[in-house]
Amino acid sequence: MQALLEAFRAALASLLANRMRSVLTTLGIVIGTGSVIAVVSLVQGFSASIKNQLADLGGSTLTLQAVNTNENFQSGRLNYITFDDLDVLRYRVPGVGQVAPILAVNVPGISYQGRTVTAQVQASNADYAAVYARWPVKGRFLAPADDRGRRKVAVIGDKLRVDLDMPEDPVGEYIRIGNEWFKVIGLMEKQGDLLGFSLDNYLIIPFDVGRSMMGASNRPFMQASFTVPDLEQVNTVRERVTRAIRTARRTPAGEGNTFKVEAADAFVKQFDQIAGTATLVVGGVVGISLLVGGIGIMNIMLVSVTERTREIGILKALGATRRDILVQFLLEAAMLALLGGIIGIILGIAAGVGIAAMIPGFPPASVPIWVIAAAAGFSALVGVIFGIMPASKAAGLDPIEALRYE
Repeated sequence: MQALLEAFRAALASLLANRMRSVLTTLGIVIGTGSVIAVVSLVQGFSASIKNQLADLGGSTLTLQAVNTNENFQSGRLNYITFDDLDVLRYRVPGVGQVAPILAVNVPGISYQGRTVTAQVQASNADYAAVYARWPVKGRFLAPADDRGRRKVAVIGDKLRVDLDMPEDPVGEYIRIGNEWFKVIGLMEKQGDLLGFSLDNYLIIPFDVGRSMMGASNRPFMQASFTVPDLEQVNTVRERVTRAIRTARRTPAGEGNTFKVEAADAFVKQFDQIAGTATLVVGGVVGISLLVGGIGIMNIMLVSVTERTREIGILKALGATRRDILVQFLLEAAMLALLGGIIGIILGIAAGVGIAAMIPGFPPASVPIWVIAAAAGFSALVGVIFGIMPASKAAGLDPIEALRYE
């Protein structure tokens, strides 16, 4: 232990004696580590934001939606979820709980006291709030009686309220949706922004009202989410829904589905995989600069061995072993890399936070502890790996030849 501490002291003294060279040597490690930390912090922050927004939609919530490929869009032969599919989901599949369809209603604009804006108009039912875990902060949500009576009522998002310059409590106010007047009965809780786009620029009207506004068309863009009260029956219910809709549509055996039934948290899991892969790929590409920094350390350490040849000869003459010389030079290389790694981590965190703050609506950067530990450990490892050759060269010098070196 005493020998190791002495080697550490000697390595530190050598680095301090050549401060400028030490700083320049670590630049490659600083840039590489900082880049990796900045990229990972942005990806992890975005991933965490997505998961937080969908945290309330667990694996017991399933979503029925149409499947369309690029070929469908190019040919114009699109697949849809129909009103008949909703009836199958509600009445023919055991194990299905609350069903909340969402129908996209196309309107030219939404007006209030002479001000007109655009927003996403959705038609749904009273189960929407429970299925999607979104609740009003003012007033109430849609009730079953609103659908049965086809009442012209709406709940709105906070961004739409602000754009229309409505009161903080807009309940009781009247807005015009297209050519129809609706009474505002509720203000939904804020969801915030995602990548600069507001998640609160929408309103919801009763499903049958939206259906009548779409006319006689049986092919509007629509999807439906539904709950499965028994969590253990999720996969079973998913299969039942698939079979029931295929049967209702008279889909031939062997032909693929034009719809899919997915768990609401499937997107989160899929995004986790994508984010993890992106982190590894981007981190690996950026991490190449760490190798460049390691080569820089090896080059400087080789120069240092040449400069300190006589010093090595004196140490060996005084009884220093090959192992002592090897440890000292390896410690110098590792300390250089670790110092660059620590500085790079600090700068990377600052860069990630700064970049996230400069992009409107981008989630705050997030730096997991494992990333910091991995970056610091990998930096030190790079120093050790690229310091082996110079250290071996120094340890292998003949003491007599080293003392004669000019």
